[in-house]
Amino acid sequence: MISQEIVDRVMARRGRLHLFDAFDARRTALIVIDMQHTFCAPGAPAEVPAARDIVPAINRLARGLRMAGGNVVWVTHANSGAGEDSDWRVYYNNFVSDEVRARTVESLNPGGSGQEVWDGLEVGNADLKLFKNRYSALISGASQLERVLRSRDIDTLLITGTKTNVCCESTARDAMMLDFNVVMVSDATAALSEREHVATLENIIQQFGDVLTTDEVLERLT
Repeated sequence: MISQEIVDRVMARRGRLHLFDAFDARRTALIVIDMQHTFCAPGAPAEVPAARDIVPAINRLARGLRMAGGNVVWVTHANSGAGEDSDWRVYYNNFVSDEVRARTVESLNPGGSGQEVWDGLEVGNADLKLFKNRYSALISGASQLERVLRSRDIDTLLITGTKTNVCCESTARDAMMLDFNVVMVSDATAALSEREHVATLENIIQQFGDVLTTDEVLERLT
């Protein structure tokens, strides 16, 4: 997906396209972002239709990582309250219309209709589940993700889920800034358009991490 112009730029800078030849599964976590009804269900207030297509890839990665002794973390989005009482009032007051706001508030409230992990995704008994209340799961105060990762001595994050260019990219950028190794899995992330999806992959591979397919990740697991 990445243009030859970007490939040439990366090669000129560091002499290789991909950053990682192998992953120690015990120190690697699959981060599955926002694969919940709010973003995956037809007609949902924040529907990303392409998110339904990446379910098989995420399941393959999760199975492979579990078998290799790695970690799977399901990160779903939740915001409490509405209007001035919301824990993210700037978003609700400025970025969504009144009609969309009402549906989104209901869907994203803890325990709301959009909180369940999307149908067909295989959640293991030992998998971790966390909530975030900002685009990035690693911005200060948004979730317990960094604390969980540090406590398990995890240094490599495989980013999957939706949207590629919003919550996935925000989390990936912050992860690199916090000294985690970052991989955006190109066929296990989804955006509202191919253009937005590819733009994020090109940003990531230049400045923030690696971009690999599901097959390429599984080949590198040790």
